Amino acid sequence: MVEDLGFAPAYTPGVPQGHWLSDDETLALSRLGVMELMMAGATTIVDYYRKPEALARAAQEMGPRALVGGRVMDADSAALAEGRFEHDRALGDASLRDALDLVERWQGVGRIDTMLAPHAPDTCSRAMLEEFARLARTTGGQVHTHLAQSPLEVERIRAREGLTPVELLDDLGLLNADLVAAHCIFLTADDISRLGRNRVVVAHAPVGNASFGAAAPIRALEGAGAQITLCTDTKCADMFEAMRMAIASARWRAEMEMVLDARTVFGWATTGGAVALKREGASGTLQPGAPADLIILDPDAPNLCPVIDGFGIVVHSGSAANVRSVICEGEVLVRDGRPTRVDPAEVIDEAQRVAEALWRRARG
Repeated sequence: MVEDLGFAPAYTPGVPQGHWLSDDETLALSRLGVMELMMAGATTIVDYYRKPEALARAAQEMGPRALVGGRVMDADSAALAEGRFEHDRALGDASLRDALDLVERWQGVGRIDTMLAPHAPDTCSRAMLEEFARLARTTGGQVHTHLAQSPLEVERIRAREGLTPVELLDDLGLLNADLVAAHCIFLTADDISRLGRNRVVVAHAPVGNASFGAAAPIRALEGAGAQITLCTDTKCADMFEAMRMAIASARWRAEMEMVLDARTVFGWATTGGAVALKREGASGTLQPGAPADLIILDPDAPNLCPVIDGFGIVVHSGSAANVRSVICEGEVLVRDGRPTRVDPAEVIDEAQRVAEALWRRARG
């Protein structure tokens, strides 16, 4: 619903806000989110949220490999929805404490790993970002953030710092190959050069960006040297849709030149993601010594026939609905389109109840 109402929930008044959720409500929605991603073919998930314990618990229950972080910000969430950036040190300290507790409890537990996750340059003060730069240096952990995702962010950082968001992260020492930066839309030519020169991982979200009329300069970023992978960050976990939209948005930016093809975006969605997550052990390939991660699509699906070029048919015509089996480290997590560890009806029913209650609260 928020897709037709505003840029993102945190910045949109009148919709349920993440900071409203209890621990149990967050777990219910996290279970649904992990199940959806897994049933759509994800063997490895990257996610972060204000209550990260729920993300870790949901992933552990469902079975996929997951890199989880606690979303940290010191901008007041309630004020953001009204267009005000008010930094609250106590809020930042509390969310940072939860994030570090997550690392202590969940790092290396089963298929769960952890990450550092400052929300974005505009929702984190300089002091907060400096703390993350220090933590990254001392722990060697990867950092995941939103970067240059809106004109509002760019304007806010220019007013606050006299820099672009990319220049700010570079100034703080956060711009490196261990940074996973989602979006990267509103960039200067110098920003693109900095991201490429520092081998930053760009998590391209073509569907989420297109929903508010934007498209990242992804080919320019790749040409500059950035590492490219794909993410959903939208209301649908369909990575097939993301691959298609990556092609469409790149060709739109290039004024209809055929600048991107199916084989390239397939690589972004598989090996690109695996290579970007250095501590996860996944390779995105099937070869001796690699984890036994595999998804199997329905060979009888009409939209996947006839097959001449496998890359072309999967990228240009495939969908999450075609996923029949998902295997992670040799364990079958989805068989015949159904998760093996949980009852999907129970997961959906619980999430539905939570969502209805949240919207009742939003409407007063």
